[in-house]
Amino acid sequence: MQLHPLVATLGLALGFCASATAQTTTLKIGYATTPESHYGVGAKVFCDEVEKGTQGRYKCQHFPNSALGGEREQIEAIQLGTQDLVNTSTGPVGNFVPEVKIVDIPFLFRDYDHARKVMDGPIGQDILTKFPSKGIIALAWTENGFRHMTNSKRDIVKPADAAGLKMRTMENKVHMDGYRTFGILPTPMAFPELFGALQQGTVDGQENPIPVILSSKFSQVQKHLSLTGHVYSPALLLLSPKVWNKLSDADKKVFTDAAKTAGAAQRKKVNDDENNGIAMLESQGMKVTKVVDGNAFREALKPAYVGYAKEFGADNIKKIQDVR
Repeated sequence: MQLHPLVATLGLALGFCASATAQTTTLKIGYATTPESHYGVGAKVFCDEVEKGTQGRYKCQHFPNSALGGEREQIEAIQLGTQDLVNTSTGPVGNFVPEVKIVDIPFLFRDYDHARKVMDGPIGQDILTKFPSKGIIALAWTENGFRHMTNSKRDIVKPADAAGLKMRTMENKVHMDGYRTFGILPTPMAFPELFGALQQGTVDGQENPIPVILSSKFSQVQKHLSLTGHVYSPALLLLSPKVWNKLSDADKKVFTDAAKTAGAAQRKKVNDDENNGIAMLESQGMKVTKVVDGNAFREALKPAYVGYAKEFGADNIKKIQDVR
């Protein structure tokens, strides 16, 4: 039986559509903050570069605002292959790849230039090689920023001002050990629960970089911001091995190059938010303490550094501190 030409043409068109659809893989990428945040900017640049570099064979579906769960849950999903990508802080990553924990030491980095040189140099790049054995592909370092303290009670200039405050922290032992030396009562909590906990007074405060404080609207539930800069918080673009192992060598290069471009864009957004965000938070009613006693914080931290030296090796810590 001969097909009507229209039917044949339609069948051919549908065949082409099916073929095109089969060639496009949609990757799920998650992050904790809004699409407009530094994480959102990094994720979008990565996905745009991948789509362009693979001629549309790979594209992304974005899940911002912890839609796929907290960062720890998303990293577990990456290992399981139920999620493709996450742009995450290093906070929970040390639970999966212990070598990452060293970069979470308080007052380890002098400034952004120092931190970025470490992450982009041999030390940071060597840490990325530790991920595959844990069932995770680390494509590149992105960035969260230097962390600052907010609370609903008082200004923080020196450690004694922070003493007794119930402060939400990430599920990160390195951070918590350091904060205890300031007299803080660290309260680990997943990020999606944080705004409500601050609103209800379950915790007095939290600590995060300016871009997170801005995008999460913490000015609505926190009165005091102190620019402590106590921890540099890098971030990571992580990929499921389930995806990585299917990529050709050419596509692997597209993904890693896209991740580096995304990292640069995310860092720029962090810089922009830091430059403009403090004035914005003040206009939203936050009282900002711009000068803190950094030396007093470093002095208070000395007992924790004894523990860090035992855990990570004093030489390894010094290698990071000596990068110029």
